[in-house]
Amino acid sequence: MPTPFVGRSEVDVLIIGAGPAGLMCANALACARVNVRIVDQKAFKITTGSGDGISPRTIEVLQSYGLAERLLKECNQIHFAAFYNPSSTGGIELTNRTPNITAPSARYPFEGTLDQGIIQNIFLDSMASLGVEVERSTIPTSIELSKDEDELKDPTSYPVRVALQRLDKSKDEQEEIVHAKFVLGGDGAHSWVRKQFGITMDGEQSDSIWGVVDFVPDTDFPDIRNKCLAQSNHGSLFVIPREKDYVRLYVQLEDKDVIDPATGRVDKDRMGPEQILETAQKLLEPYKLVQKSDFLWWTIYSVGQRVASQFSVKNRVFIAGDACHTHSPKAGQGMNASINDTHNLAWKIALAVRGWADMSLLSTYESERRKFALELIAFDKKWSTLVCGQPLTEQNNDGVSPEHLVETFQTDFTSGIGIHYHPSVAVNDRYQELAGGLVLGKRVPPYKFMRAADARSFELQDLLPSDFCFKLLVFTGDFNDPLQQARVESMVANIQKRESFLNRYAMRGNSPFDIITISKGRKDTFNILRLPTLLRSHWSKVFVDDTESTGSFGGEGYSYYGVGPEGALVAVRPDGYVGAIAPLDRVGVLDAYFASFMKIPAKFIL
Repeated sequence: MPTPFVGRSEVDVLIIGAGPAGLMCANALACARVNVRIVDQKAFKITTGSGDGISPRTIEVLQSYGLAERLLKECNQIHFAAFYNPSSTGGIELTNRTPNITAPSARYPFEGTLDQGIIQNIFLDSMASLGVEVERSTIPTSIELSKDEDELKDPTSYPVRVALQRLDKSKDEQEEIVHAKFVLGGDGAHSWVRKQFGITMDGEQSDSIWGVVDFVPDTDFPDIRNKCLAQSNHGSLFVIPREKDYVRLYVQLEDKDVIDPATGRVDKDRMGPEQILETAQKLLEPYKLVQKSDFLWWTIYSVGQRVASQFSVKNRVFIAGDACHTHSPKAGQGMNASINDTHNLAWKIALAVRGWADMSLLSTYESERRKFALELIAFDKKWSTLVCGQPLTEQNNDGVSPEHLVETFQTDFTSGIGIHYHPSVAVNDRYQELAGGLVLGKRVPPYKFMRAADARSFELQDLLPSDFCFKLLVFTGDFNDPLQQARVESMVANIQKRESFLNRYAMRGNSPFDIITISKGRKDTFNILRLPTLLRSHWSKVFVDDTESTGSFGGEGYSYYGVGPEGALVAVRPDGYVGAIAPLDRVGVLDAYFASFMKIPAKFIL
């Protein structure tokens, strides 16, 4: 009997699971030219179902990778939300309409909805253009992590050994041993990777059970194209308008209809999409709701609200997405949290692989994203309790009031705008007063500035692409002021010193820093050539805080970001979050910030 062939290979990053978290990470690392592979057990990519909501912050993230244009072209936009409560006649009636997104700084003040299969295609097509494709019908069968501390601390080593099995190959060529620098488990709520390392999921099971159906309705319900929460005397229902004419309904179900009394678990065979729709029709009375198309997708779920006890093992094996946090989909955060998990992780891995960052930087993935996950679970519990509770009526004085519901709904948490990372090696905690609108640990809010060379307006976020470089925003103040000019020139002299961070971490002619200059002044009198050469490395890198040609916007960027006439230095992380702020005469603050996690190339000698 022939011995099965066992192949051996090496890879920088092995990703297990091709859901939103895995695909986001694979695409990001491919963009960074990191050697990455991604495997998935499924033979085919998903075409329908699963998540469908994209938050404003996630749209900004996709924009930073050049992927938002296609998303915005194909998705449905939700700008308004409606709330219905029991009426005196026994049905439901409108109690409130409000903007769906209330975060003032949202660049995209709406939620996008699109089938998850189409969203994943956006990542898959981008990856394919970079030479990376999902290896399907492939499962991991074992994983081993080295116990050698020296090996674990060496970013050039391959301390993770994973055995892969190809389900679509003959027995004598189906196994491969992969030696990886890093492994990511993006393999869902029942994560194999998580279980191999004994990582627990801490939390509790939700009591409520919901049915979900995607279809095209024929209805006289006036808010069918708005996000809607209808709370009736019979239960609650969410309406989520989707792309084209599709609508997704989340329908609260009764235990007796879906629970198997013998096992106490949800049994999908006890209720199909037709019965879910019948329940929805009862909840929406007196409005009619008729099925106009086949059901595109349906499911029944009862989700546990849980967070993994740890998100990483020795900074070599990581879990992301549903593998490390599960919650209800009613806040629309599942796919968004997954995408933002690996957006946070990818740049840290990329810098470690390139030799620019110390392994300690990778610890901030868990400290930042686990904190967010705990906040998400707390919000989800609060929101789920409200939407599953009895509404306030004349007969039920203890019910949930419409005002309380709307107040809880209107938060920048669900928009993703409110994500705030606490101080760490990646987030400094000094000099916040120099730029109050650029909050340390939060993403850079959008604002438009005029490019000095040609007076063309640019959104600042578009100057911060996810290209794995730190952006140094140099707010020079008014360079025509002789005193301010002297400050700027002194800063430039300090930052050009060989021992400063700008030169200290350059490697083989490459730099992990990109300087963007933003000056005060008028575009019709500003002279770009007066700036020191360092601040105008290219004509496209210099901007002025002035109104655009029609005078309709711009000109208040310094005020919006809380930067005074003395200017400021702002270091923006590769994921678009503010990492550090310093006065122009305190370059050493940035030296210390980057020294806390960056590595000096071996060739650098003081």
